[in-house]
Amino acid sequence: MLKEFKEFAMRGNVMDMAVGVIVGAAFGKIVSSLVEDVMMPPIGRLVGSLDFSSLFINLGSKPYETLAAAKAAGAPTLNYGLFLNSVINFLIVAFCVFLVVQQVNRWTKKPAQPATPTTKECPQCAMSIPLAAKRCGHCTGQLA
Repeated sequence: MLKEFKEFAMRGNVMDMAVGVIVGAAFGKIVSSLVEDVMMPPIGRLVGSLDFSSLFINLGSKPYETLAAAKAAGAPTLNYGLFLNSVINFLIVAFCVFLVVQQVNRWTKKPAQPATPTTKECPQCAMSIPLAAKRCGHCTGQLA
């Protein structure tokens, strides 16, 4: 069983997938930091010095000043600001992945296009003749 697992784990597909998951997780952290630390503060400032991560709706009866205070008290809250940050984070990650995949596709070799034919077969003798030929050079048959 251990031998079979080793063969499975050492197959190219599994190793490629493992590397992809590890790099993807690191890339996700970078993009999350970009969204939370670089992009959201200016966007929040543009809409009136608003920090999206602190937006919430209190579902309890007692009012709370901040989300942290509501969480500390164990109050039920609807954290739509955190959700908004997650949506923006997802859109940016998806766009970055799209750009990376698009660039990788440009780097990969495209299959060679089949060359346009320069000859055709004679219907009488089945020999190869030029496309522009009016008469076969092998059997001298008339071509249509």
